[in-house]
This record gives sequence, structure tokens and C-alpha cells, in this order.
Amino acid sequence: MGLTSALNTSVNGLSLNETAIAVIGNNIANADTNGFKASNTLFTTQLSQTLSVGSGPTATNGGTNPQQIGLGASIATIAKNFTQGSITNTSSPSDLAIQGDGFFVLNSPAGDVYTRDGNFTLSANSQLVNPQGFAVQGFGVDNNFNLITSHLQNISIPLGNLNVAQQTSQVSMNGALLPTGTVATQGAHILSDVLGDGGNSSAPATASTLLTDLEDPPGTSANINVGDVINFTPQVGGTSLPSESLTVTATSTLGDLTSLMNGSLGIQSGNGIPNDPNKVGGPGQPGVDVVNGQIEITGNMGKDNDIAVAVGDLTDNGTSLPIDFNKNETANGESATTNFVVYDSLGTPLTVTMTAVLQSTAPDATTYRYFFNSNNNDGSSTALGSSTLVFNSSGVVTSGGQGSFSINRSQTAAVSPLVVNVNLANISGISSTAAGSTLSLQSQNGSAPGTLTSFVIDQNGVINGVFDNGDTRTLGQIMLATFANEQGLVQSGNSTFVDGVGAGPANLTKPNTFGAGSLQSGAIELSNTDIGTSLVSLITVSTNYQGNARVISVVDQLVNDLLQLAQQTT
Repeated sequence: MGLTSALNTSVNGLSLNETAIAVIGNNIANADTNGFKASNTLFTTQLSQTLSVGSGPTATNGGTNPQQIGLGASIATIAKNFTQGSITNTSSPSDLAIQGDGFFVLNSPAGDVYTRDGNFTLSANSQLVNPQGFAVQGFGVDNNFNLITSHLQNISIPLGNLNVAQQTSQVSMNGALLPTGTVATQGAHILSDVLGDGGNSSAPATASTLLTDLEDPPGTSANINVGDVINFTPQVGGTSLPSESLTVTATSTLGDLTSLMNGSLGIQSGNGIPNDPNKVGGPGQPGVDVVNGQIEITGNMGKDNDIAVAVGDLTDNGTSLPIDFNKNETANGESATTNFVVYDSLGTPLTVTMTAVLQSTAPDATTYRYFFNSNNNDGSSTALGSSTLVFNSSGVVTSGGQGSFSINRSQTAAVSPLVVNVNLANISGISSTAAGSTLSLQSQNGSAPGTLTSFVIDQNGVINGVFDNGDTRTLGQIMLATFANEQGLVQSGNSTFVDGVGAGPANLTKPNTFGAGSLQSGAIELSNTDIGTSLVSLITVSTNYQGNARVISVVDQLVNDLLQLAQQTT
């Protein structure tokens, strides 16, 4: 009986050590497998054959201990070693390593699987995948690049295929305005010839005079016909403005033409804008009017708002109209102007002009009035708005530091209106006579259309796309899975695991939160197989295997001896 037990025990030992050798061999074979986690074979004893349970002490005897013969061992578990593997840098931004706990979530044909191997690439449809084509899971983004955290989805990084534009919403201005310059008292004042109304016995023209009845001088037709195109190309501040046109219809009036001129010149009135003293009939608001048969142009105050209308600026089908304009007054007042660019929702660049004019001074305050204009404003006028900026005796803005303007984009596919908030608080009210007044754009947050050219993944798993226009947008966030019992995971090949019944449910979390590790982009976690330890273990296990084989050999010899003895006795 004892020899048979010893034989069975040793055979069992051979099987156990064969399993241990297979596990060690697998560890060594995967020494270069990214993200591989080595395993250890743990043995436990089997039930023993009890010869005696022993006895307790008596008055004359100290008692005896149990007498048991072990019946070999069994495999307690093949435990995976989930300690951190070494991390090495790579040249690919799509390679990822987890520093700490957690697993990448992959969408395989069999469902979600989990891995530590972050050797990812972009597929033909721009999805982040592992070498087997399983898509990395995480949060996607909506059309405004906000994370969608309600569910996991395939991570997409459409390099070269994603185009964006940033609409301007914030502008900051800079500059220095001279507080001791000439206070503005008047704008440009220009009068045309006296014009007649051919439909009213050549009486002085009014705003309601039909353009086809316009006479210059009264009694002489201006030869404006239905279908003609009248263009107006004036100068403001010494700069020629883009041409504005009016197509003449049977109902077009002189008032329509003056409205076109007013809008083209960007003349602004109301909102506290001072009256001009030079208007015919007495002080009044700037604008283009018809007075006593004449076209009266009264511009905004400030040297940089000065208006010039020369022969050839008003044409009919390319030919100069016979209407002459005479400039009576020139705009005065310390001023500064600058042009800057903003962008609508389609990334279209729009030019905006800002002009600041010294409106008033006081012992403890200097007031500048500023104007915003844009020729890209859809509608009848380039005027965007006007307000004031007040500086104290230290040249610091005390009122009007925040402004805004809006540009009508209703004739385009862009969002309309484009509303832009303007920070004016950085403009200084201190300057010298030699330097004069200056304005400039400090910053604006819009951009022209750009194409996704590269991406960066931060330690929290957030994917930031970089566009060739300088914009950076969030493209998604990679999620990690943690488990209450990592040992309960079941290996499923391709360096992946599935959540076995003993692992508990997957806890999906963002990297760097709730115990999950952080991500390192452009890096790979290597196998945690220790070759030296594995080789030492292999020597130990092979020695154990040889020992069990030796026991079998001894038992075999003893059985042979027993058989020979039996033959001799018979």
C-alpha cells in the first residue's frame, strides 16, 4: 500500500512540475510581449493518509502526536503578476502606456476585452485600434467638441479629414491715446451742386425725387436711367473705401442714393454723439441728407474720420456723374485708427476699423469716443456702433473698458450676427505729443479654417487635436477599466483579458481618477517577465521534477526486489 501511494504521489508531482515548467516557459516566451503579465504556479498539499490521530497527555504520559503520510500536492492557483512593467518611449503618439492600475477597453467581435498593451495605430477609417483591429473605447465629442460622457464609443482621430474654424467672440485692444491733443469740434462738411427735380418743374430736388428725374443743374437732366448701376467710392481718413453700388429702378429716389452714401461712409449718429455745428440750418447730427436741393455730407468728428469726395467717386455705369461736391469744413480732433481682422463661424476673415476721437477733457477725466466700422457688414451700412472711453488723471480707464459690436452675416451661411466682446481696459490714456495717439489689436480668439494635422494625448487620456491654423480642439478621452479582483480576469489571447466571474464588473473611469493609473503618450509598457528569476525557478522546478522521477525509480526497484523475494519463497 505504501509503495503504491508513493508511486501515485510522485506521478502527481511530475504532472505538477510539468505545469510549472509550462508556465515558466510561457513567461520566458513572452519576455518581449508588450504589456504581458507573468504568472506563477502555486502548489498546495492534498489530503493526507492518517495512521494515528495521536493522544492527549495523562498523569503518567505526555501524549502522542498524529501520524500522517502526505498524498502529494495539487495546483492551488496559477497567479498572474500584475506589477508594473518597464515603460519605454516610442516614436508614435498613438502608443500608450498605463502608469498604475487599469486596462484599456477594446471593442472586439466578441465584445469588450481588456489589455495593458498600448501599441495602437490609426486604421483606414481613422479609428484608434490595436494590432488585431480592435477599436479603443472612450468618450467621443459632439459637433462643438464637447465630450459625450453618456456612453463609450470608438475613438476617432481623423487626421487630414477634419476641418474647423473658430468664430471670434473676444477681442482685446491696446494703444495709447494723447490726453492733451485738440478736442474734436466738427466733422467734415461737404455740399453738392444744387440739384433739380425734373418731375416737379425743375424745383430743388428732395429725398423723394426719383433718380431718373434728377437734374444737375436744375433744368439739365443727369441722364440716370432705369437699370443703371451707380457706384460710390469715397475716402475716409485718406483711405479709399470699397465701392458700394445701387442699381436704379423706376422707384429709386435721391434718398436711396444718400442712404447708400451714408452707409458706405459709416457715419454714425445718436447714442450721445455730439451735434455738428456746421450743418445747414444749425447744429445737427452727422449724416448724409438732402437740404435745399443739395446733398449734404456731415461726417463724424476726428481727423481720422475726415471725408473726401472727389470727381469720379460717384459714377453711373462707370462714367462720372456731373454732380460736383465742395468741401466746406475739415474734420478736426485728436484721433487714432486701426484695422484688425476677426472671423465668422465659417472662418471667413472680416476687417473691422476702430477709430478713437478725443471728445472732451476735464481736470480729472479725458473722454475719447470710439467708432467700429466694417465693410463686411451685410446690410446698408458699414457702421457697427460707437461708445466712449474715459481715463482718469493717471491715464487708466475708469469707464467704458468693456465694449462690443456685432456684424451682420445674414447674406452668408455663417452664424449671424457675429457678436464680439471687446476689452478696451488695456488702452492707456498717457502719450506724448511726439508719439501721438495709437491703437492696435492685442489679441482675438478667432481663426481661419484649419485641418487636423496632429494630436497629443495627455496623462488624463484627453486627446487634443492640433490644426494647421493653430487651433487645438478636444477629440475625445480614452477610458480605463479597473477590477476588484484582477486575478479573476480570463486571458483570451492577443494580449487581452475578459472579465471572468471572479473579477467583478469592470469599473470604467477616467485615467488618474478613482485608483486608475495615468497615461503616457508615445510610450509602451514592456513585459514584466524577470528572465533571471524565471531561469532560477526553472532550475528549481526541473530539480523537483527529477526528484519525483527518482522516487518512481526507487519504488520500481523496491517492487522488483519484492517480486524476486516472492519467487524465491515459492
